[in-house]
Amino acid sequence: MKYKGIIFDLDGTLLDTLEDLALSVNAVLRRKNYDEHPVNSYRYFVGDGIDVLVERAFPEQSVKNKKDTDQIVKAVKEEYSRRWSDHTRPYPGISGMLDFLQKKQIPKAVFSNKPHEFAILTVNKLLPGWSFEDVYGIQPGVPRKPDPFGALMIAEKMQIKPEEIVYLGDTDTDMQTAVKGGFYPVGALWGFRSEEELLGAGALMLAHKPGDVTELFR
Repeated sequence: MKYKGIIFDLDGTLLDTLEDLALSVNAVLRRKNYDEHPVNSYRYFVGDGIDVLVERAFPEQSVKNKKDTDQIVKAVKEEYSRRWSDHTRPYPGISGMLDFLQKKQIPKAVFSNKPHEFAILTVNKLLPGWSFEDVYGIQPGVPRKPDPFGALMIAEKMQIKPEEIVYLGDTDTDMQTAVKGGFYPVGALWGFRSEEELLGAGALMLAHKPGDVTELFR
């Protein structure tokens, strides 16, 4: 078997978090008397961390300096902490994929641009039936994707070479992370972004459904 481990993105890959993220940001926009965005627009706002999400979703004049941005980020985090599990669920087929990998004793980990505390919380609460070697979100000492530093740390802990690890994600940021780190980049087409974006960023395989990923470990 060529591949011996797998690293997952979280939002848009394992969990459909889009609606809760969108409603959280829209709630803050509404309080500040700014126009809200359709939920589907957030497919292109998320994926690069909460600071970038705020910069993309809020009017330019509202985030013209770090102090303003920090205040909005804090408000969004507070809103999200109240509603993060209202609609968020694993995508169809994720449980079967994880069952297969666990049965095969394939080491699994999560590397997300979500704030670390939220990454840990969502995995523990919504994916409790499966064991993960590591769950990394954005935290001091772990730069955000597409920097592959966190993924390479995971590979080192797994004691598996990056080229023997599948990297599954749904955005160009994930594919760039995989390519830079020397992992095998697989694009999740059930997530937030398009086939064209994933291929353009270096995906070597496109998975139409989670079950497609298991074929790499048979």
